[in-house]
Amino acid sequence: MSDMLKRIKEMEEKRERMKQGGGQERIKAQHQRGKGTARERINTLVDEGTFIELNPFLKNNGAAETKHVTHGEGVVTGYAKIDGRQVFLFSQDFTVDGGALGEKHAFKIANVMDLAAENGAPIIGLNDSGGAKIQEGVLSLDGYGHIFYRNTKYSGVIPQISVIMGPCAGGAVYSPALTDFIFMVEKTSQMFITGPKVMESITGTTVDAESLGGAGIHAGVSGNAHFTASTEERVLTDVRRLLRFLPSDYKEKPPVQQTKQQGTVRLDKLLDIVPADSSKGYDIRSVLKCVLDEEEFMEVHAGFAKNMVIGFGRINGGTVGIVANNPKVMAGGLDIDSSDKCARFIRFCDSFHIPIITFEDVSGFIPGLQQEHQGIIRHGAKILYAYAEATVPKITVILRKAYGGAYVALNSKAIGADIVLAWPSAEIAVMGPAGAAPIIYGKEIEKSADSEETRRKKTEEYRDQFANPYIAAENGMVDDIIDPRDTRFHLVKTLEMLDCKDQVNFRKKHGNIPL
Repeated sequence: MSDMLKRIKEMEEKRERMKQGGGQERIKAQHQRGKGTARERINTLVDEGTFIELNPFLKNNGAAETKHVTHGEGVVTGYAKIDGRQVFLFSQDFTVDGGALGEKHAFKIANVMDLAAENGAPIIGLNDSGGAKIQEGVLSLDGYGHIFYRNTKYSGVIPQISVIMGPCAGGAVYSPALTDFIFMVEKTSQMFITGPKVMESITGTTVDAESLGGAGIHAGVSGNAHFTASTEERVLTDVRRLLRFLPSDYKEKPPVQQTKQQGTVRLDKLLDIVPADSSKGYDIRSVLKCVLDEEEFMEVHAGFAKNMVIGFGRINGGTVGIVANNPKVMAGGLDIDSSDKCARFIRFCDSFHIPIITFEDVSGFIPGLQQEHQGIIRHGAKILYAYAEATVPKITVILRKAYGGAYVALNSKAIGADIVLAWPSAEIAVMGPAGAAPIIYGKEIEKSADSEETRRKKTEEYRDQFANPYIAAENGMVDDIIDPRDTRFHLVKTLEMLDCKDQVNFRKKHGNIPL
């Protein structure tokens, strides 16, 4: 055998050993937890046979030797294709030192992030790590800093997706928090700054990891997680689905898919979905699925701030971002959590040329002492800022209620909407008729022989005179009042008209969003 062939064989043996991660016992333990290995997860996520690994032989030569082969520094990095499109990714290997992050581990991640940005492709991180490699001391912390810097630097440049597939604790959680979307696996993933044991020793509070930072907590309470699923396979399938809605980077427009659904077909179902009585609730998703191609809607933050619904769909084949009040919950009113949820989604869509369609049925900003004290003014201002700053096509459809400051905040003409459409059932006013009538006609109601009947009549009088779409249309605040059945038709035509929209904000370093 020639010397070259011997060297090739040696290389192949080393590569094969590295694929074993921390060894068969640790791989078996990983499987017993219902978790895949770093490479198994990559193979599930990407198109078959497309993954090319980078820096596989990288090793921290200064670290003490262990019984396990630790080449690769506990993380697998590289590039691949998903649905034929280029992506870059890293997958932390929990079987190697618990996936702990050290200097070279961070170097590999930073390197693949740089390549993703330079080549205009999404970066996907599969996180499964016990935290910083303590034996490397401050070098581990410095490694986190390099990753955080790139998360921030490449924000709005390429889509950044984090998939939490095990523990993610301490400083490590801030990298996912800086990315665009976080996926979590139910009963397997956890994120927290301070673990249960440390929390108990410091505060005396006893809590398990799932209750502290599991998928359910972050999807429904903290709002840190955008998507969850019951298994790793389902989560990774959802990652693939999300990418189909997104462009590869900020220079591209989102991909267009063929649709069989015609834009000219009247949607008679819409007449029965939305109750005429504005005090009655309904699920806005029923409206969205009628309007969107193939009734497909990928909801974001489905378990958090349920009074607002956001997500991705397609109209006439093109990706759109949906922001919609859900009258089924809290009458669709805006509160602190829903304001944060909407504002960040709007800014993501604006970063990546995704038109924003707002379906409005809002009772107003939610009143209350707690909301006021916790900063509803500041949080509500985020929606105003996000809409006003966005330069992508922005369309609003007012279905029923559009009251007070919430009407202005939800993409009104005054803050930059390109087109505002209203159904005949729309009520656009400073406040609802039931609240306004007693204020305007209070003395007349009080003096009447039948105050309740007078109140009812004055409420209807206010509704007829003020709470309708025609006054707003007469003053240019509504572009057209449409038959609800023609909503999809008007959206298709409006998006076609706005396809070449070119609007640039003032040249400045950046604004100061009320964070």
